[in-house]
Amino acid sequence: MVRPYAVKGKKRRKREDKYDRVEEAEEASEPEETEASQPEDVNKGAMVEKQSNGNEGEEKVGNPIELEGIPITPVGLRTKNGPGAIFILERASLEVAKVGKTYQLLNSDDHSNFLRKNNRDPALYRPDIVHQALLMVLDSPINKAGKLRNVYVRTAAGVLIEIKPHVRIPRTFKRFCGVMLQLLQKLSISAVGKREKLMRVIKNPVTQYLPVNSRKIGFSYSSEKLVSIQNYVAAAENNRDFVFVVGAMAHGKVETDYTDDFISISGYPLSAAFCISMICQALAGKWDIL
Repeated sequence: MVRPYAVKGKKRRKREDKYDRVEEAEEASEPEETEASQPEDVNKGAMVEKQSNGNEGEEKVGNPIELEGIPITPVGLRTKNGPGAIFILERASLEVAKVGKTYQLLNSDDHSNFLRKNNRDPALYRPDIVHQALLMVLDSPINKAGKLRNVYVRTAAGVLIEIKPHVRIPRTFKRFCGVMLQLLQKLSISAVGKREKLMRVIKNPVTQYLPVNSRKIGFSYSSEKLVSIQNYVAAAENNRDFVFVVGAMAHGKVETDYTDDFISISGYPLSAAFCISMICQALAGKWDIL
């Protein structure tokens, strides 16, 4: 006599159901074991956070949540004693446009066809100049010694961006474009695990954020005043902050109405990053930063 297939199928289903129930019981028991194994000190040091499920007035105890953002550098060596330096990057090429179905930061390498179709010159879209300049000033010894006050970037469209000295700019250009795209869309970027805004879009003009007793110096190859940057910085007063205005564009001249002096530090055209490196070396020699 042959056993019906239906009985065999039911037995298999029962076994599978039993197997699933065992797995669910094991998974349910895992969090209880991990919570029981945690020491009491961890629960005592937990942070109090606001719930995000609609109950804004209630609070709960839990582990800190990492916010979206970028890391920060150690601040153990930072000090604000004495004069400092502020850098302003003018006419930076940071423009966002919808290419296809996504928004992207325009650059001459990836969007040359898109720019030509819209009657724009691809050679003018160079966000890599801003990237190199920021890496140079934020990695400089004067920043590590705490002498860098702030960095401001003004785009060609007039958008003013404030960048804190202890921010870590992404090393790769692709990640930098992603950070700038997020900044221009959300208007600010916070630190990882903190609510401090490391980069944010602020209101114009930039002069309202500059120290009152500061010396504002503009740089351009077209300037008729050719000086040695080491001698120029060494001869400046020791009790005043420096504000250096450097162009972050591929071609053209920086024209501002708030600079006290307009100089050239080389008889040859220099990139923004190399110009900043010469300025930082001169400041390090003036302030005895090794």
